[in-house]
Amino acid sequence: MTREEINEKQKKYVFSSVANYYREPIVMASGKGQYLYDIDGREYLDFFGGILTVSVGHAHPRVTARITEQVSKLVHVSTLYQTENMVAYAEKLAGITPGRLQKSFFTNSGTEANETAVLLAELHTQCSEVVALRHGYSGRSMLAMTLTAHSGWRLGGTHLAGIKHALSGYCYRCPCGLTYPGCDLKCARDLEELILTTTSGRIAGLIAEPIQGVGGFITPPKEYFQVLETIVRKYGGIMIIDEVQTAWGRTGTMFGIEHWGIQPDIMTFAKGAANGLPIGVTIATPEVADSVSGPTISTFGGNPVTMAAALATLEVIEEEDLVANCKITGAYLQEKLTALQEKYPVIGEVRGMGLMQGLELVGANKEPAAAVVLELFEETRKRGLLVGKGGLYNNVVRITPPLTVGKADVDTAVDILDKSLAVVVNKLAV
Repeated sequence: MTREEINEKQKKYVFSSVANYYREPIVMASGKGQYLYDIDGREYLDFFGGILTVSVGHAHPRVTARITEQVSKLVHVSTLYQTENMVAYAEKLAGITPGRLQKSFFTNSGTEANETAVLLAELHTQCSEVVALRHGYSGRSMLAMTLTAHSGWRLGGTHLAGIKHALSGYCYRCPCGLTYPGCDLKCARDLEELILTTTSGRIAGLIAEPIQGVGGFITPPKEYFQVLETIVRKYGGIMIIDEVQTAWGRTGTMFGIEHWGIQPDIMTFAKGAANGLPIGVTIATPEVADSVSGPTISTFGGNPVTMAAALATLEVIEEEDLVANCKITGAYLQEKLTALQEKYPVIGEVRGMGLMQGLELVGANKEPAAAVVLELFEETRKRGLLVGKGGLYNNVVRITPPLTVGKADVDTAVDILDKSLAVVVNKLAV
């Protein structure tokens, strides 16, 4: 099919709510490493990585070989039977995750992983009230949308009871109107009043992303999670850390929460774990995992092919030392983006860690500049660079290339951003 034929069939046969980037959608045909190629053969430097999913690059030969090998032997049996790949990956996770996390449950998405995590917390504590964070995103099921505190992603209007939302550590737009570090982490300490005034005084736990992905890469202060953890445990809850976007070295450590020095009771993963194959993982301490006493099944969870891809992806990350690359190349990227900020006042803040960097674009008095982001997207596309966007106000550019990129790729991407920003700023006079 031609690009035009695909566009027309998408409009006719796919939910119209499945939005595409750009005024004229791109039809992708292939990828290799940090590059994508559209149906017309145009090359793009991919600095969004399938929404932080293509961890080790498109069509990585080692991952592809393991997938092909597994497909030729066994594709599916369900969790009613044991398979080597699933238990091997579970054992691997138990050895590298923080603290006492040991037992895993496999599903197909971050949504399912987070659903499983909340179920575990409620069963373990015998309490049904859960706290999530404002600006957070947890997925697209009814429970996940209720956990999500981002109006554009809370579809339908009917949500579940028992979910409360605490203040996010969003320093650039401080919900308390204060400035870090003189604020004494009031945003985090407010959790105690939230619990005492909006719950029964006892909670199942708190679910939080170390860096809020869809929220616009909101990166809280270094003491933020330690304050939250103290309060959560005081009122009977456990800590659920959602690493759907931040895991596998993305932030310069294997897991994002390591920057904040706490040990979760439950962690969830998806996206980058299998380099593009559908996966969801919920790992918990033994006592929390064993709180589920009834039968539990996930028809496609732990699929042998997906597990082969996940094992291969993790091996590449470890053997090619991609966590260190994220730290080094990420610092270089942030330095270059900060230089752009000094050149273009429309960049209100550069934030993030490792190869998870965000640019919040603003006008006067920090007014969100969503229109600037849209124009910037068109200009970067023309020059062959793909980036993402997010934030409550759709004014944050999200930059998350595969973990394999180097400084030369960063130079190319930043040069394109520079040229694109120059055009947009001149065009919109911002």
